[in-house]
Amino acid sequence: MTDTGARAEWRRYPMLPIAAALGYATSVIHIYGLGPYIEPISQSFGWSRTQVTIGLTLSTLVQAVFGLPIGLLVDRYGPRRFGLVGILLTCGAFALLGTATGSSGNWYVLWGILALATLPVQATIWTSAVATRFEASRGLAFAITLCGASVAVAVFPLLGTWLIARHGWQTAVAIQGAIWAAIAFPMIVLFFRGAHDASRTQTRVAKADRAVLSGVTLGEGLRSTIYLRLLLASLLFTFTIIALVVHFVPILTDRGASRIEAAGIVSLVGIFSILGRLATGLLLDRFRASWVGAAVFLLPVVGCLLLLTVGGTGVGQALAAAFVGLTLGAEVDVIVYLTTRHFGLKSFGGLYGGLLTALSIGTATGPLGAAAVFDAYGSYAPFLALTCLFMVASSAALLTLPQPANG
Repeated sequence: MTDTGARAEWRRYPMLPIAAALGYATSVIHIYGLGPYIEPISQSFGWSRTQVTIGLTLSTLVQAVFGLPIGLLVDRYGPRRFGLVGILLTCGAFALLGTATGSSGNWYVLWGILALATLPVQATIWTSAVATRFEASRGLAFAITLCGASVAVAVFPLLGTWLIARHGWQTAVAIQGAIWAAIAFPMIVLFFRGAHDASRTQTRVAKADRAVLSGVTLGEGLRSTIYLRLLLASLLFTFTIIALVVHFVPILTDRGASRIEAAGIVSLVGIFSILGRLATGLLLDRFRASWVGAAVFLLPVVGCLLLLTVGGTGVGQALAAAFVGLTLGAEVDVIVYLTTRHFGLKSFGGLYGGLLTALSIGTATGPLGAAAVFDAYGSYAPFLALTCLFMVASSAALLTLPQPANG
């Protein structure tokens, strides 16, 4: 096997995808960690669920605006310095949510701070480093990296629920932020370096690595119809899947589950997401990526149908969580992989930054849309039906993609 083979890549950089996974988990602490706090915050301040989740919308819209510029900066300066600063800023800003006073203005300011703090931990940072180190095993390396979000879904709702029960939500959010910073930051310090982050003593290796960063220019990629289809698939899928996960605890408690039972079921989403992501990564390395993505994007439809029909039973809820989990984050795995294969790595940061804008818009508007549907109808059922339609449309967008020119 040559030095560019899968085994050689894993021998050289075995901890990089793991460190990147913890960084990526940090980037979604305010998304996947929000669910247990929605009801306590609503009760504490007398707010609707729309008022509680609008902060998340504001935060992710800021990410959407800055997705492309951050990607261009990563292309120029490398991802490590962004990751180091971003971990501390994000965990600190998440902890600050506990200082909320009940004023809408104060709530918007706190989420504005969080929005800016999360800019240096966007998915572009973590995936760009991994992309420069892995070629033969890129699908699996991406899958492990992006399993960070799966870990977040498995850990954050349970941790938040447990802390809220013992300390109240305002203290709980501060403790949760501190705990995660203590876990993630040391790993980033020790193991997170991409080809752009080589030290001066590694100049020769860095130049050799950068030499393989070929591909289309930013303008060529942005004008491609393939890119537009990736944008559409990203937006539709993320709008619904993120809303589904953020509101999963309230969806289940509205159907009679206790908060701790609901949090336990939601943890299944994270567990099955890890399994689904690893399987997706292996499949991406072996089969046509657009077909793999199209199939994976349809799995949440089964979960939503279960919630609409037999979701009142423990077994039905668990199965729904499993199907949602098997595909959670697949939009990132598949979209990142297809971006590198269709467009190369030359302008990966910028191009993926643009796609991250679509992902961020979906993340921003989906949870708010689900909350608005609940406030209007007193039920999440209409949103679950809409989710099925959007998932089918995103799957169809991927099916129209041609075979990638780069693998």
